[in-house]
Amino acid sequence: MKPVLVIPVRYASTRLPAKALRLLQGKPLVQHVHERALRAEGFAEVIVATDDARIREVCEGFGAQVVMTATTHESGSDRLAEVVQWAGWADEQIVVNLQGDEPLTPVANLRQLARNMELHPEAAIATLATPLQHESELNDPNIVKVVCDAKGMALYFSRAAIPYQRDATKAGSQAVADYALRHVGMYAYRAKFLKAFAHLAPAPLEQLEKLEQLRALYYGYRIHVELAHEIPGPGVDTEADLQQVERLMQLA
Repeated sequence: MKPVLVIPVRYASTRLPAKALRLLQGKPLVQHVHERALRAEGFAEVIVATDDARIREVCEGFGAQVVMTATTHESGSDRLAEVVQWAGWADEQIVVNLQGDEPLTPVANLRQLARNMELHPEAAIATLATPLQHESELNDPNIVKVVCDAKGMALYFSRAAIPYQRDATKAGSQAVADYALRHVGMYAYRAKFLKAFAHLAPAPLEQLEKLEQLRALYYGYRIHVELAHEIPGPGVDTEADLQQVERLMQLA
């Protein structure tokens, strides 16, 4: 089975209302994301999953396949789970999730995620990471860190500085090395996991850190992590982000 790619999009974003429909170089943000997805060859389908008729109308206007989902979903994974049920995909179907506010996602990384799932049948989820560059990133709670075992399986995700280098405190700083990894919030799933995820209660660690992937680890699912082939560009969460992405597109 060829992998499929789903773009979950909602209208009621908190920090930038209606951001999916905000214009970048004359086109809605979600259209840029959809075009990125289409450039990633090897996917059987590209689907926009949304809960808003305004987004559906715009997406259908530029030729996207759209699936309407419930308005009650708390996460993109929950929205993907509904798409899996709607489509009737087999348990081993690989589903790549591309967030609707990531117009600068490298196409190579989308293919990488799908391939990673094929190579690691023991994993329910695949995701990506990049090395941290500065000590300030290690201590920034807005940057999620991940540590892995010898086979690249995630041991834990945290907003805290992990791994913590005890001896480095004698010198007064935490050195940033290759094993200090920044999590890139892109995922590939097996459909079987998404079907189960929708029925799992939020985990205590997930609620403490506000990191949805900790629910999977808490219930014993394995997550394979690989260094991203390309460093992703910034996503869009605020008005300033939108302006930054516009500038970067002009330079491309």
